[in-house]
Amino acid sequence: MAVRLKEREFVKMYATGNDFILLDCLHWTLQDPKKAAKTLLNRGTGIGADQLILISKSRRKDGDVRMQAFNPDGSEAEMCGNGIRCLAKYLFDNGKTRKKTVSVETLGGFRHITTTGKLYTVDMGPPAIKGKEIGVNLNGRIINRPLKMEGRELRITCVGMGNPHCVIFVEKPADFAVTKFGPLVEHYHAFPRRINVEFAEVINRTEIVMRVWERGTGETQGCGTGACAVAVAGVLNGTTERDVTVHMPGGKVKVNWERKANTVFLTGPAQVIFAGNVEL
Repeated sequence: MAVRLKEREFVKMYATGNDFILLDCLHWTLQDPKKAAKTLLNRGTGIGADQLILISKSRRKDGDVRMQAFNPDGSEAEMCGNGIRCLAKYLFDNGKTRKKTVSVETLGGFRHITTTGKLYTVDMGPPAIKGKEIGVNLNGRIINRPLKMEGRELRITCVGMGNPHCVIFVEKPADFAVTKFGPLVEHYHAFPRRINVEFAEVINRTEIVMRVWERGTGETQGCGTGACAVAVAGVLNGTTERDVTVHMPGGKVKVNWERKANTVFLTGPAQVIFAGNVEL
């Protein structure tokens, strides 16, 4: 007997380079989110987006909601800095919370979000800067470490922002072969869970420009956790201040690695593109 699908409302949103499909699952459960992600995120036969974001009730008493983020290949991401800002906008705009600060449960840990006008600030927590903490098979801090690949030497700095990142500083990211080296680094044997790869250039001590190859998605126009990783990498390499603007093809965000609390704050916009209904 065929299963009758129900029509569910979705919201498509955008934040500095990433677009998302949000499903409000506070009062229902999506049975197969990996299959749904592959179907809905397909830009040819589905709605099309970089990630599927599910909002559900937190499994902990100190959490307001739970966020799950799925990539187009069906894999689940631990965190998404741009996606969580979209989630926050949805909650604030639709009266889902009366709190000024929202606590969100993610696979990468709890994140706290506040809003000021059209901007949303996410307390991303402390960055992981040692191999085992990041989830890579490399010892100690991986700062400006050489990695030989395809006849050239890349200098890598690894950072964990709830999910793993490999930052590579290059000249003119706009001209760099991101689509060639992105997947090669993503699947490098030292990264058992694969890895997000940022190709960045320091413009001055308070500005960085970057392109990103996202694990399970490919090149996107922006990445919130990637921007945080690049900012942390700049400090670790001694090339930037702790408060920087990160420019991406899809827009810019502010990142502040606060010294005393050892936490990273990500600030940027989020917006609704359109809403509709889909059978699930």
